[in-house]
Amino acid sequence: MSYEPKIVGFLCNWCSYAAADLAGTSRRKYAPNVRVIRVMCSGRVEPTFILKAFQLGADGVLVCG
Repeated sequence: MSYEPKIVGFLCNWCSYAAADLAGTSRRKYAPNVRVIRVMCSGRVEPTFILKAFQLGADGVLVCG
């Protein structure tokens, strides 16, 4: 039995989300245990968003600009 961590990713609409979207439309495979949340800017991610993700069971949080 292998451990699959639950990861929440806050991705900037203008940078990293565009890359993730391109990967999806190109049918590239990426980890199914990562949940992507698009934000308008990674600088707008409040610390409470990160804490809430952990409270709801996330094992890790990724903030990408």
